Amino acid sequence: MTNGARTKAGARADLESLAAFDAHLASGESLSESSVQSLDLTGRTAELLRTDVARAIFLGCSFAPGVEALLESRGALVFPTLPDLPFNPYRSGLYTADELYAGLDQGYRYTLDARNYRWWKHVGQHRSLTSELAMTLHDHAITEALDDAGLDGAVGVMGGHQLLRGSPGYVDAAGLGRALAATGRTVITGGGPGAMEAVNLGASLVGPPADLDAALALLAERPRFADDVASWVSAGLAVRDRWDLGGHSYGVPTWLYGHEPPNVFSTGIAKLFSNAIREDVLLRHAPGGLVCLPGAAGTVQEVFQAVTPRFYAQPDEPIPPLVLVGVDYWTRVQPAWPLLAALADARPMAAAIHLVDHMSDLPALLA
Repeated sequence: MTNGARTKAGARADLESLAAFDAHLASGESLSESSVQSLDLTGRTAELLRTDVARAIFLGCSFAPGVEALLESRGALVFPTLPDLPFNPYRSGLYTADELYAGLDQGYRYTLDARNYRWWKHVGQHRSLTSELAMTLHDHAITEALDDAGLDGAVGVMGGHQLLRGSPGYVDAAGLGRALAATGRTVITGGGPGAMEAVNLGASLVGPPADLDAALALLAERPRFADDVASWVSAGLAVRDRWDLGGHSYGVPTWLYGHEPPNVFSTGIAKLFSNAIREDVLLRHAPGGLVCLPGAAGTVQEVFQAVTPRFYAQPDEPIPPLVLVGVDYWTRVQPAWPLLAALADARPMAAAIHLVDHMSDLPALLA
């Protein structure tokens, strides 16, 4: 559903905007069995008191004085706002680059992205029930928001974060993103720098090829995020402001790798605290296949996590393609391919895994 409302199994509504809340009640529905998330309901007291709220769930909402207790006495479950958090654990949508990088003009450390990372590093060493609950609620909300994005047929592209802007590999990855988007596919990546950024850029920049070339040249002036995150991000924002980024692509980064800032070229940024959830979300939202560009430990992890369901697939079960790009890299530098081939031997997944040297081979394999 749109306008901040979702209906799930059992006709339970998830209401995530005041417009959806008002429309739901105006239609004659009660709030029984529904969830209401992160809304300021201080001006909706009359509506709350005259509708059935039995087994309704209110997550991080604000109420007029005394209303919360009345709701609980009538059978609602009210989750209060959690204290001392830089983020909203009950948020109702994906992040945007503008949201994560607000305050960048004062320095990266003042942005929401950096503040969340500092908070994560602290609670990672001093975990508590409150912090664990906050992260779990947050990641659940982000996962639901990504589910709502409608990524049917999306293609996932994995690759290393150290690939420099301006390098041949970066240019090729941007071309891959553009080629995939040109076929009408939605692209999803790990959302970070390097190959991930290049793919998101190529998928999002829908103008003529000369625009992509010019954008790549501008980005190449700030090739390394590790040198200065603020200037690296600013170069990306300059590209976004100058050219039409009307194409759809998504990024799923994590604060576990908070030293890797998210790129600004995604339609929506599903940044999570749990890397385990992140990897599951990435692979689950790539039913159109998975492309693995050269990368280090994180990319290798994703390769073999993607292999597991393909390995156990039944003969009549459709198996999304898994394509590794770079014959020398995946057979010698990080020799994952020989193990994949051995696992696939005499199994249905053998027809779904591929090793290619050129990105031009990909469209036919992903058809």
